[in-house]
Amino acid sequence: MTLMMILVFGASLALALPVGYALIVSSGLAAITVGGMPSVAAVVKIFQPTQSFPLLAIPFFMLSGSLMMGGELGRRLINFATLLVGRFHGGLGQVTVVGSTVFGGVSGSAVAEASALGSMLIPWQKREGYPGAFAAAATASSSVIAGLIPPSIPLILYAAVSNESIASLFLAGVVPGLLLCGGFMLTCYLSGRLRGFKRLAQTVTLRDILRATLTATPALAMPAFIVVLLRAGIATPTEVSVLAVFYGLMVGLFVYRDLTWRRFYDALVHTSITTGVVMLVIAASNLVGFVLTVESVPTAVANWALITLESPILIILMMNIIMIVVGMFLDLPAAILLLGPTFVAIGNAIGLDLIQLGIMMAVNLSLGLFTPPVGTTLFIAAAISQERVGAIAKELWPFYLVALIVLGLVSYVPATILY
Repeated sequence: MTLMMILVFGASLALALPVGYALIVSSGLAAITVGGMPSVAAVVKIFQPTQSFPLLAIPFFMLSGSLMMGGELGRRLINFATLLVGRFHGGLGQVTVVGSTVFGGVSGSAVAEASALGSMLIPWQKREGYPGAFAAAATASSSVIAGLIPPSIPLILYAAVSNESIASLFLAGVVPGLLLCGGFMLTCYLSGRLRGFKRLAQTVTLRDILRATLTATPALAMPAFIVVLLRAGIATPTEVSVLAVFYGLMVGLFVYRDLTWRRFYDALVHTSITTGVVMLVIAASNLVGFVLTVESVPTAVANWALITLESPILIILMMNIIMIVVGMFLDLPAAILLLGPTFVAIGNAIGLDLIQLGIMMAVNLSLGLFTPPVGTTLFIAAAISQERVGAIAKELWPFYLVALIVLGLVSYVPATILY
């Protein structure tokens, strides 16, 4: 069954079939024709994961992000980041990184972040004389920080696969997210200094920074609000996501007073479409998981790794290499749902903490979002900047280096995340 599923899946992708449909077609054919599963049972397997209560957190977190990112809050955040770092070398690139980190605590989605921030910051950087390819590279790479800063959609998906605590994963993702932020800011600073990028001529006082911080506080407080409620056991992840929507409504209605019926409608439509795409992949992955489980593929792969590689260090390296390759061709949610069961089995076999494994997968597969040939945030940034993907990829190499260093720390220095 597994061989047939892989062959049909590869052929479907080659025919440009969307990943969700390719998963359903390949796993469905394998289960029904080779595995002898009744078609009704296959349909039930597909819809079964959509009834998960914890997964309700995904659409609600997406909706809260859409409500908060579309109005005055976005402009306040950009102003906050500009006052904080805009006057330094490579300042506008650093504004992008800081903005991505803060927006990540609101949206939880790298794709939403790349679209929202890129449309504002890439044209601004180009007007200020920054190379368009560099501006696009900063946006494409820094937007993936949203996959680590709470409320991270990828970490929610990993929790569904591994049965680990969403609260623990959210807390563990904060430090790697901040490490990526610091590394990307350093990259922008060095690039700006060495290449002579224009610096903003602005005089900034402590009072200006405090005022900007105060106006951006509703967004800055969002990740802390989520982590505190989860870690204190006050609410479940799904309940927190509903509270996040209420929080977003209150901010839009009473703090910034810019929430209109049109914006609310647009946020609902955007959330519905995005949730549909994610849930299709989740539904299809359940049938894929059934096929793999029936043929004991995760256990067989774990045993092979233990016998062949022996050393946990080499096994972790192998897992990282596989994820880097897979992430280059599959979107992050699909990659987590497909690789998760097998890697969880390997992690258990070598004594790897599953929280550490989840952060490792999030960091690693996030690399794929700005890596050719199918990098989602890379192509979004290219479309906004109207630059060639090849030119942007050349600007990305120092960002790749930073991401690989953080990946190495997460993979081999557990103290960076398990605290």
